[in-house]
Amino acid sequence: MDLVQCRMVSDDVEGLAGFYSRLLGVAAALNEYYVEIQAGPASVGFSRRRFTEHREAGGVILDFQVRDVDAEFARIAALGVDWVLPPITQPWGSRSMMFRDPAGNLVNVFSRPD
Repeated sequence: MDLVQCRMVSDDVEGLAGFYSRLLGVAAALNEYYVEIQAGPASVGFSRRRFTEHREAGGVILDFQVRDVDAEFARIAALGVDWVLPPITQPWGSRSMMFRDPAGNLVNVFSRPD
């Protein structure tokens, strides 16, 4: 089984999808109902709350792997994110940082040691 998409339900599909489009550096056709953004082999989808049968949004943590966390820090900070964890080396060796997106979802960006 492969993860092909993580979908977030939001009342501001266009705003949230626009944020992730800028974060991932991928162009997206933004609209207020449904947007899908390719993120490597998987995608991140965004759908409007009133068009989704699950009205209660649960907690979401998105994990994105990058080559160098520290090289991404300034670019992501410029997006005005709410930092939860600045870049740090985890006890298991991965280097990671975590922040909240504009809807309050957690985003973990990490790199594995060579």
